[in-house]
Amino acid sequence: MISYIIRRSLYAIPILIGVNLLTFLLFFVVNTPDDMARLQLGMKRVTPEAIEKWKADHGYDKPIAFNAQAEGFGKLTQTVFFEKSLRLFVFDFGFADDGRNIGSDIRERMWPSLAIAIPSLIVGLFVNITVAMIIAFFRATYIDTWAVIIAVAMMSISSLFYIIGGQFLFSKMFRLVPISGYDTGLDAVKFLILPVIVGLVGGIGSGTRWYRSIFLEEIGKDYVRTARAKGLSELSVLFSHVLRNALVPILTGVVVVIPLLFMGSLITESFFSIPGLGSYTIDAINSQDFSIVRAMVFLGSVLYILGLILTDISYTWVDPRVRL
Repeated sequence: MISYIIRRSLYAIPILIGVNLLTFLLFFVVNTPDDMARLQLGMKRVTPEAIEKWKADHGYDKPIAFNAQAEGFGKLTQTVFFEKSLRLFVFDFGFADDGRNIGSDIRERMWPSLAIAIPSLIVGLFVNITVAMIIAFFRATYIDTWAVIIAVAMMSISSLFYIIGGQFLFSKMFRLVPISGYDTGLDAVKFLILPVIVGLVGGIGSGTRWYRSIFLEEIGKDYVRTARAKGLSELSVLFSHVLRNALVPILTGVVVVIPLLFMGSLITESFFSIPGLGSYTIDAINSQDFSIVRAMVFLGSVLYILGLILTDISYTWVDPRVRL
């Protein structure tokens, strides 16, 4: 088991290197530091002196990948590639263009993101599986047909509709919860109720349809027919046999998104003014703060790869045949 985990972890190293190099090319070769300075200072009537000053203030005045004027290892370390790209591997995200410490911002903003993501995941998982089990129980009936139609319709509606509709219904019309904002401690609960409900409603269509497909696939297998032949009731077959064997794909889908919970939701956090990592990324894009955007792209890649590794490990846990 340990060797399997080590082997899967080693596979992630070349992927991270490739992501880092691709990100570096996009931010410093395709979009040069001179271009960044012009975007920050304004495209019209920007003097070369102002560009050089902006680059010096933000650490972009060094050579891109090789410093011929430096000595020894300084030829490689005194470069933009080393200071802005390689340091990401030790999670040294540096500073934003306005001087803020990006690492401190991430540690502070990940908690509001988790406060929304974790309840949405847990409640959504329970609701989606429950509804999908009910649909699978009434398979090939009008209930099944209409449930699929409603699920597809809900999948086809933009998430913005659920956000705006939820704000209008629960905040504007009934005034049950605040329309946006955030607070610390237990006072944050009233600000999190609406985003969690919106996330649950917005994902129930795709989640229910996916779990229904998993359950129907398991229902058609031989062990289910054998269980029915032994005289077990349909409910007993569903909960004792089908649900247990369907845990492998369900666990896969859950585990792979666990690390990504830290990243937050770009749209939800922006519309509800939640100071999480999602709104942090959107604000950085709007303000053209490339240091933050670059750090969030790398962090997202690390978390996604971590999710894939955890998925592989969970496979070996629920299905020992994978180890072979």
